This record gives sequence, structure tokens and C-alpha cells, in this order.
Amino acid sequence: MAPVPDSRPIVISGPSGVGKGTLYGRLFQNHPDTFTLSVSHTTRGPRPGETDGVHYHFVTKEAFEALKAADGFVESAKFGDNYYGTSKQTIEEQKAKGKVTVLDIEVEGVKQIQAQNYPARYVFIAPPNEEALEQRLRGRGTESEESIQKRLKQAKVELEYSKVPGVHEKIIVNDDLEKAYKELEEFVFAESKA
Repeated sequence: MAPVPDSRPIVISGPSGVGKGTLYGRLFQNHPDTFTLSVSHTTRGPRPGETDGVHYHFVTKEAFEALKAADGFVESAKFGDNYYGTSKQTIEEQKAKGKVTVLDIEVEGVKQIQAQNYPARYVFIAPPNEEALEQRLRGRGTESEESIQKRLKQAKVELEYSKVPGVHEKIIVNDDLEKAYKELEEFVFAESKA
């Protein structure tokens, strides 16, 4: 396949359990020299097996706040006691290497990136319906009932936001993995409309 004609980062969002990772994982597998997943900055410590610069950029709270004050993030959030963010520099470094960065982020991150008018392309991955999403979450066998309910509640918020006109350039319903992947690949390799 020809190179990606539009090198802006691709922001992929959608409810937990909808298959975002499966879809962009296949994109990376089929086009290994074209795409890269953004590596976020975080103030949390590395977990066993995690490598700095590969899984996250592990930084101190002070370093994170300094970068945020310098407008260094396209989006950032706090979960528990830790901060997470996608730095503009990380995206620029990958672009300089000829790679298109893929960001897998929550709806709040999407809002932050759009509020900055940061040049990006937006894809929303939707479940065929809420029942299918619930089945997928339960099928993982890794979530507590409380966690499943929390994720379903968040999914409703994300699905509502996806209906706001102009937020996403492409909404892909992941009811058939092959079809959904083909839609994602076609969107990513399409000529820019900007």
C-alpha cells in the first residue's frame, strides 16, 4: 500500500471493550513501518516488565507539571493520584521518523485535543449496541461487576458524545471485525479532506 497521504495523528476513541486495540493492532501488524502508538507520559511508577520510553515516559510530578505549564501536552488527565498525558514532542518525533502516531484516548482527551485545534483525524469505534458491549466486557472474565457497571456507564457518555456533529470524521461500528478493520484502513489511507 502507498504511504499515508495525511500524516496528522489519528485519534481513536470508543468505549472500553469495543475492540479499539484489536483494530489498531492489526493496522500496526499490516503496516509495521507506517504507524506507531503514542507513548504517554505518566507520574506513576513502572510496573514489572514496563520499560521507560516503550510503555510510558515515566516522569516526576514536577516534570509533568512543568511540561503541562509549557503547553507541552495535546491532552492530559489525572487518574487516582497519577497524571497521564500525550506530549506534542512525542508526536513530532514520530512524524520526523515518517510515522503516523495513533492515540487511543478517552472522550475527555478528545475534547482537549479539539479545544486546542491540534491537527488530527478522529475515529470513533462503536459497538453494534450496548448489549453486545456488555457481553464483550463480561466475556473478558477480568472485570468485577462494579467495574463492568462503571465501564457501561462511561460507554453511554462516550456514545452520546460520538453523536455530536463534527466531532469524529469517521464512526466505525465494530460488529464484524474484518469489515471494521477494512473501514479503518480505508479511512487512514484516504486523501486528506482538510
